[in-house]
Amino acid sequence: MDAVGTPDIRPRLIIGLGNPGENYKDTRHNIGFMVLDEAARRLGLSFQSDKRWNVLSARQGNTWFAKPQTYMNDSGRAAGGICKFFKIEPQEALVIYDDVDLPLGAMRIRAKGSAAGHNGIKSLIHHLGTDEFPRIKVGIAACSGRPDGDRMVGHVLGKFSGQEEASVAQIISRAADAVIHSLNHGLSATMNLFNRK
Repeated sequence: MDAVGTPDIRPRLIIGLGNPGENYKDTRHNIGFMVLDEAARRLGLSFQSDKRWNVLSARQGNTWFAKPQTYMNDSGRAAGGICKFFKIEPQEALVIYDDVDLPLGAMRIRAKGSAAGHNGIKSLIHHLGTDEFPRIKVGIAACSGRPDGDRMVGHVLGKFSGQEEASVAQIISRAADAVIHSLNHGLSATMNLFNRK
């Protein structure tokens, strides 16, 4: 047994965070959407609009895949609604999102944690009533590190450069690997495998 709870807990809800609309497509803040799209593609799933919770959703067995269409700052509303309706515990909800404190190409899987300034995670903590839900944090920091002050918004809402494309494709693929591994083997095994240096 570890911090996740039970060794074989498998996600029943996988949430990719991002902002809807063409203006935000392929921006750094939307890497959660990109990872979820890649995992769904591999599993042969397609997203449909679900107006109950204002999400794009897909389903495999008893696991839901969701991309909230509420904008990042209100992502938790959709997650909270789905969890309540399907009686999904927060520990069964795996969240994928961008982390500006991790370098591009890095990834960390955690069982719980604070929002660390991420508004999407703040919203999830508020609506789920806990910070004890697993998450895949995908690094989006520039090679110069975390942007300061006024540069932060421009950075997270900016698109990846051509020089970054190979690293972006690689980390999206690796994060999608982790999502699928968690479905097959459980979150504890996935953390042990993918958090290795």
